[in-house]
Amino acid sequence: MADMTPSNAAKQAFAVRLRDLRLDAGLSGAALAEHCGWGRSKVSKIEHGTQNPTDADVRAWASACRADDQVSNLIAARREVEQMWMEWRRDHRAGMKHIQIRNMPLYERTKLLRVYESVNFPGYLQTFGYAVAQGTLHAHQCGLPVEDVEQAARNRLERQRFLGTGTNSFIFVLEAAALYTNVGGAEVMSEQLDRLLEVAAMPYVSVGIIPLTQPRSLFPGEGFYLFDDQLIVQEFWSGSLRSSRPEDINYFLRTFDALKDQAVFGAAAAGQIETARSRLQAI
Repeated sequence: MADMTPSNAAKQAFAVRLRDLRLDAGLSGAALAEHCGWGRSKVSKIEHGTQNPTDADVRAWASACRADDQVSNLIAARREVEQMWMEWRRDHRAGMKHIQIRNMPLYERTKLLRVYESVNFPGYLQTFGYAVAQGTLHAHQCGLPVEDVEQAARNRLERQRFLGTGTNSFIFVLEAAALYTNVGGAEVMSEQLDRLLEVAAMPYVSVGIIPLTQPRSLFPGEGFYLFDDQLIVQEFWSGSLRSSRPEDINYFLRTFDALKDQAVFGAAAAGQIETARSRLQAI
């Protein structure tokens, strides 16, 4: 469906979960509505995702389905559905400079950060020049003030102070395509590739590259960040997905491991970086 955004998809998934709970209990929609003291249309609206249930609605639903033991999990899931999708146009109201520093406490307390990127360098690996070039593209695309880009880039690079300290550990897996995506021109990219080699040599940091010619056991996809085993953040063109649900965390842990198994590290990764440099210089 044309209007099936990630936000709507999450709501629909929760609606299906409630519907299945009713069906497992052997209740018709009319019987559930009567038990809860609702009009019949309310059940239909909730199950079709056109009406968002409240916490009280979820409690009543679970009680009618003799599933009181699931109330806490259901309410937690309902609240997360409301919070998991952040549209960029709403997020940008805070300004690019603020966006880049507000998650610093999260970066600081994360003991193991796993990052996958398919077409860009993640902020932890970016040079100032690359961050400015990428931020400028983003500002033009989203109608944001270009004059904020340089400070936003400085704020983004602040997170790099955690690299190599031992307080935090990092595993980065990049598609080789990210090495060839020309952001900022040959000079910026050459400096960026130098920085990638520099970070890859740091302690407590692992950088893997999935070669262009690598036979795939898993297709490339959108980039994502895994903060320990607690939070997944995945960015799209129109917004970002955040989830701490165990089923989502486990899915992305399996995905990351599958992608990491396709990557090369150490000298082989350095070879991929130098090959990309040679090709960019030839343009």
